[in-house]
Amino acid sequence: MAQSAPTPGNPRPAGTGTGTGQGGGAWAAGGTMFAGVLLLVDGLLSVFKGIAGIATDDVYAVVNNYTFAFNVTSWGWIHLVLGVILVIVGLGILKGSAWARGAGVGLAALNIIANFIWLPYQPVWAIVSIAIDAFVIWALCTDRTHHTHHTDRADGADRPKGAY
Repeated sequence: MAQSAPTPGNPRPAGTGTGTGQGGGAWAAGGTMFAGVLLLVDGLLSVFKGIAGIATDDVYAVVNNYTFAFNVTSWGWIHLVLGVILVIVGLGILKGSAWARGAGVGLAALNIIANFIWLPYQPVWAIVSIAIDAFVIWALCTDRTHHTHHTDRADGADRPKGAY
């Protein structure tokens, strides 16, 4: 039996597709909760990176002639502050706060940049954090289960989700 893709702007009818009945993917819906947990864990890892960098300069590799050469203590403070904010936003996502979803995307992107610049100091740890943040961005951007209204009528009028 062949299935056709829904037309843009129209959700799938209830009972088709991924099994959620809401037109959104179960992967993305479950991914949002997982993204909150990952953001929380990534924030804690950043806090530990920051504490290690602040405590001693010899914990991380010494990099000479690097374009983004801060001393390790400066990087420690950057990771510590960013980590605390990531933990707060991760908790907000787990509580279902709307502000946390947008902030999570922005902060995960900022954390990707910080970890990319951090690569020479701790390559494996930085790559793990980049992968976590990429998944967080994907999950928060693809989950549409929190929208209460959508427009799928030809006249553009809104109606409550699920009212077919």
